[in-house]
Amino acid sequence: MARGKRQRRRYTRRSAGLTDYHRRLKLLRGGTPRAVVRITNTQVICQLVSYQEDGDQIISAADGKSLRGKYAWPAKASTKSVPAAYCTGYALAKQVQKSGHDEAVLDIGLAASTSGNRVFAALKGMVDGGLSVPHSEEIFPSEERLTGAHIDKSIAGAVEKTKTAIEEAN
Repeated sequence: MARGKRQRRRYTRRSAGLTDYHRRLKLLRGGTPRAVVRITNTQVICQLVSYQEDGDQIISAADGKSLRGKYAWPAKASTKSVPAAYCTGYALAKQVQKSGHDEAVLDIGLAASTSGNRVFAALKGMVDGGLSVPHSEEIFPSEERLTGAHIDKSIAGAVEKTKTAIEEAN
């Protein structure tokens, strides 16, 4: 640990492993809003965030709870699965288009960037919803996983039902 008078202590969020300031600075320099995707223990959270000097400003947000509340996601289905992540990203894209934003840069935080994971399922939902985010097609999960056919056939129907509810609401 740093003890001398010439030593500097690291930022608290950096030493706790919560923020990679080098990556954050690269994202902020571009000037475009960030599409932030976070996976918690119970749900997927998607937000469109813009940088302000006095702190980041959340332009719009969608999460698993709003899927159940507003968009008829089944009560028994998980809100952190791949299909739920896809629907959450889709809902965010539709909300953001209403507010006049059409492009963003993906911010996955400290999540692993393995192709086909839930973060990229949310990205696929954003792209299908009409948000312009730089990406590569190889990182997306398969269509079977996005629709939930690998879980249960009823989830595949729930994804389509939720997408139509999102379209009608926005």
